[in-house]
Amino acid sequence: MASGSKKVIIAALIGNSLIAVTKFVASAITGSAAMMSEGIHSLVDTGNQILLLYGLKRAAKPADARFPFGHGKEIYFWSFVVAILIFAVGAGISMYEGIQHITHPPEHLHDPMINYIVLGLAIIFEGGALYFAVVEFNKARGNMGYFEAVKKGKDPTLFVVLFEDSAAMLGLLVALFGVAMAQITQNPFWDGLASVGIGFILAFTALWLAFETKSLLIGEGADPSIVRDIKSLAEKYGGIENINEVLTLHMGPDFLLVTISADFEDKLEAGKMEKVISCITRDIKATHPFVKKVYIEAESAK
Repeated sequence: MASGSKKVIIAALIGNSLIAVTKFVASAITGSAAMMSEGIHSLVDTGNQILLLYGLKRAAKPADARFPFGHGKEIYFWSFVVAILIFAVGAGISMYEGIQHITHPPEHLHDPMINYIVLGLAIIFEGGALYFAVVEFNKARGNMGYFEAVKKGKDPTLFVVLFEDSAAMLGLLVALFGVAMAQITQNPFWDGLASVGIGFILAFTALWLAFETKSLLIGEGADPSIVRDIKSLAEKYGGIENINEVLTLHMGPDFLLVTISADFEDKLEAGKMEKVISCITRDIKATHPFVKKVYIEAESAK
């Protein structure tokens, strides 16, 4: 999954870098606030992808004495930082530029043809990046619906890029509408309004991303179906009277920590107990490869 995430991020990074430059050039020539907001949007997205790549690199670091369970949660932290940047920088500056354009409109409107050309090319490039992101996301979600996959997904880089690309495509359409309406009506108000609209799109995207990554950052457990399966795997072994509880914690997209409280039979010898614990651990890891650590505690039923 990490490999797929990296491909999606790199594809988006290349596309957004090229698009950002062309948007800023178009904005400088035509004075369009919507194009300036779109340039800021692409620039923020480019920075975000760099941060996500950095997060993936940090998350891949091996465990050490200070971080015995590895650095997998780094990707959750950097995904949350991306959400903050989208909100603070992207949404904030876009709304500011739009309001400035509405309250202090330019005296003359420039020929918007260059805006149309840049927006058209950006839609093509962004559409390709979005398609690539959707393909990778579909591989990861399996038979789940999109919203369910985002809610249950443990690799935020996939849906962060998907959200960014979706917001970028919607922002381009809003910018295209604003530029066209400003030309048709000869009123720059529409251009400024489009910039404000792009800001709202970015703000909504950022808040949604922050909400989805918050639980992973705090410490989210495995899906209930996985917890039930782990419990059933442990219960099938003789010598166990009861499984008191199964606690799980995602330490990263591909690292699940499992702790089991089991009530063993009082007459069970220590050697046999060790063998049962070893078999349960082996079965759990074989069934769920992303389970990296299993701790089983002998504890009487509560």
